[in-house]
Amino acid sequence: MNIHTNEALGLDLKNRPDISYIANLIKPGERVLDLGCGYGELMLILKNKGVRVQGIEKDDKCIIQCVKKSLYVHHGDIDDGLKHHLDHSFDFVILNQTIQQTLNPGEIIKECLRIGKQVIIVFPNFSHWQIRSSILLSGKTPVTDLMPFHWYDTPNLHYLSGQDFEDFCDFERIKVLHRAFFNRTRQIKLFPNLFATLALFVIRA
Repeated sequence: MNIHTNEALGLDLKNRPDISYIANLIKPGERVLDLGCGYGELMLILKNKGVRVQGIEKDDKCIIQCVKKSLYVHHGDIDDGLKHHLDHSFDFVILNQTIQQTLNPGEIIKECLRIGKQVIIVFPNFSHWQIRSSILLSGKTPVTDLMPFHWYDTPNLHYLSGQDFEDFCDFERIKVLHRAFFNRTRQIKLFPNLFATLALFVIRA
């Protein structure tokens, strides 16, 4: 494990194995754009590691918290496009639990592949066994620890599984460089489409 990303920075990532995985992928000095950066937890880790990171966020409360952490964040909605960014202007573009909340995820992914040399995408795995069993037994849209919203108040517009994303990449001829799957505390390697709550893919054009 990279000494710059965990103990040396005084960070407790036991409950966020996905963030730890991302932090270990990115090297000091690399340029990173975090889309839908939220309160800036991942950005702060990367900044402390020496990564040149900036974010885009549309929620004013999140932006205020990012500014308090001295993080460089633009106010914007990624659904409006990323045309103002030049081709390959970032080493990594990150969509960490963001893509399922966008209006046109396919187009956004293509734009990310244009401006980033590599793209890291993390999303809730909708084929987790608890979600499957909830639908089977209740016949209703599931409300679980993984998906804690009702159909009428969820920020999620699209529901996908790890296998769905694999199929998308095959169809669009996108190269998958890495794939990893997680639950709350650890990486899942056995039957991840069934047992993982989060799916992570690193892709490039």
